[in-house]
Amino acid sequence: MKAAIALKPGHLPVYDDFAEPVAEPGEVIVHVTASALSQLARGRAAGHHYSATGQYPFVVGVDGVGRLDDGRRVYFLLPRSPFGAMADRTVVKNGQWLPLPEDLEDSTAAVLANPGMSSWAALTQRARLIDGETVLINGATGVAGKLAVWVARHLGAARVIATGRNEAVLRTVGADAEVPLGEDREAFEAALHQHFSSGVHVVLDYLWGASARSILVAAAKAGPSGLPLRFVQVGSAAGSEVALPASALRSSAIQIMGSGLGSVSVHGLVGAIDGVLQAAAKARLSLDYRAVPLSDVSTTWAGGGQRIVYVPNPATVATGTYR
Repeated sequence: MKAAIALKPGHLPVYDDFAEPVAEPGEVIVHVTASALSQLARGRAAGHHYSATGQYPFVVGVDGVGRLDDGRRVYFLLPRSPFGAMADRTVVKNGQWLPLPEDLEDSTAAVLANPGMSSWAALTQRARLIDGETVLINGATGVAGKLAVWVARHLGAARVIATGRNEAVLRTVGADAEVPLGEDREAFEAALHQHFSSGVHVVLDYLWGASARSILVAAAKAGPSGLPLRFVQVGSAAGSEVALPASALRSSAIQIMGSGLGSVSVHGLVGAIDGVLQAAAKARLSLDYRAVPLSDVSTTWAGGGQRIVYVPNPATVATGTYR
């Protein structure tokens, strides 16, 4: 079969022949129709992500959409290594696939699943959001951050506050309040302080780095505001480390936790994705994407702009937005 293959760390995947997967007891073969390019897929292919095995070669891609041998349309997650999602076929354990809603097109489901899951799992399984709480999303102008605004509202948040560097985009994400990220750290912390003084219950952090430090410091200075603040670390687009004053934790009731592979079980991740996909059509969730043939993987892997969905069958290639 044909597949997108990572041959070594730091190199672009290549489109080539790979061994056919054979299902073992408790597994299914999935005939892949769509697989979205995500930061997780890129990080694993490059060997940078903490979940990477370091064993090459392997087929890239962590999730996707396809059909079982009996024709059922399914979403699947984490195929058995060395097989991946970006191939004609892959092999997946039972419990790591789920039926797709009939009103959700294949490429749309593929592009929504991973970024939507990040906030759904963080809010339901880590922060355990309560109806009526206030959520602050740090990094709301990225793909996952934009979806997080919708997910937070759908799951019961009464108020959503968003941060982001691109002010024009920030004003369009649909938050109740925006706090632009700029070079002036003191101004950023002062703006945050006002919100924390009024009460913020949950922070979803997609950036880490300097902005996460400012949020934690501002929350600590604001003092208690009812329930302890649950700070959920989801992504690290702005840096992998934070130098945090010890007093910020000793003087406050801040709870810091992560959400991702390891802190959330595979069963939990699949459940979160099911929640996103089941709610997507009813909530009219939208996300731009560009579908391209899997054979173009080497020339499109760097991405930029629209999300990319790879399709093994070029006859199904299309560009669209789900509305």
